[in-house]
Amino acid sequence: MRDPIPVYIHLLRAKDMIDREYARELDVATLARRAHASTAHFARSFKQAFGETPHQYLRRRRIERAAELLRGTGVSVSEASLEAGFHSLGSFSSAFRELVGESPAAYARRWRDANAPAIPACFTLMYTRPTGAPEPSRQTQTEQSSRSAATRSEVASPPSTMKEAQSR
Repeated sequence: MRDPIPVYIHLLRAKDMIDREYARELDVATLARRAHASTAHFARSFKQAFGETPHQYLRRRRIERAAELLRGTGVSVSEASLEAGFHSLGSFSSAFRELVGESPAAYARRWRDANAPAIPACFTLMYTRPTGAPEPSRQTQTEQSSRSAATRSEVASPPSTMKEAQSR
């Protein structure tokens, strides 16, 4: 007899739903139904499988999308936040600064002023993906500051050439 379907397959359904519909109102109950699990079991399993809660993952995906819009288009910060699924510019700016390390306006200005050459979006996403900060209770101040500096340096400057992008 074949093994039953692994649990993570059901979690991937919910994760794929977040990836496709990040701009929509998604709550844990909706995602849990998609994964065919109770809300509590789903939240625990998702964090165990992917290292972050469903809400943290959704928020990160929204910030990634907004950063892509700010890099590659001329949209305003407000338009990027609404397009990415945020309803409040304040909560968007706070989340963006927390994950990326600078304000959305400064990020957009820096990328637009850089006149970076056209780099495939897959490379850009790979090297500019916000990593976020782990829970502060599990780190010392030194680890927090070094990780924060490393994250800012990865996102801080757009690669000027394809070779530089590949060497990162």
